[in-house]
Amino acid sequence: MSAGTHPYCVALGASGSEGLSDIIALLNVWPRGMHAVLMVVLHRSSEEPSSLKEVLASCCPGIQVQVARAGQVLVPDVCYIGLPDRPLTLLDDRSAFLIDGSNNRLRNRTVDALFYSMAENIGRRTVGIVLSGSSDDGSRGLAAIHNVGGLTMVLDPQSKPRGMQQNAIDFDGPISFVGSATEMAQVLDGLLPRQGHTTPLPIEQPRSKSG
Repeated sequence: MSAGTHPYCVALGASGSEGLSDIIALLNVWPRGMHAVLMVVLHRSSEEPSSLKEVLASCCPGIQVQVARAGQVLVPDVCYIGLPDRPLTLLDDRSAFLIDGSNNRLRNRTVDALFYSMAENIGRRTVGIVLSGSSDDGSRGLAAIHNVGGLTMVLDPQSKPRGMQQNAIDFDGPISFVGSATEMAQVLDGLLPRQGHTTPLPIEQPRSKSG
């Protein structure tokens, strides 16, 4: 498979109960049939059991949710998550690399870890999306994605207290698009190729911020 026919890689990052609600809202309007691998990161304690897979599967019945296995090559039309103590990152063949997150060593940096791996190993065929959360996780990773020509998106923070969204907007490098979950899904549906139609698109071009 040539580089021009590889799937894009899209990752959502969030924290807390509001971030989980944002993930669910976006997955429920997610365009089907895009030629893109989808990954989700939500901050979780590495020392406690997690029901994230079951929650997403129950609340988002239109999309298949899997816990990625180490070395598994990720494919489109599946939503992948990592384990609480083994956060998900990506290698250059789009296979999962689960890093050591035990003892909460990466609890508030798991979004950046995935974004950085996408920027380094996948390059411009990447999309990073920051949703709600109270930290600045994701800001540095979005800047890395921007620097390799990928697409960066942030859920419109509106009047929320400063958190992941506003920190990402203010950090470094322009954000390609700021808007609602529905607006982001529409933008991606128009930019990313469909399965079976894999001509690469210039998604590195910034789009106007949603008003």
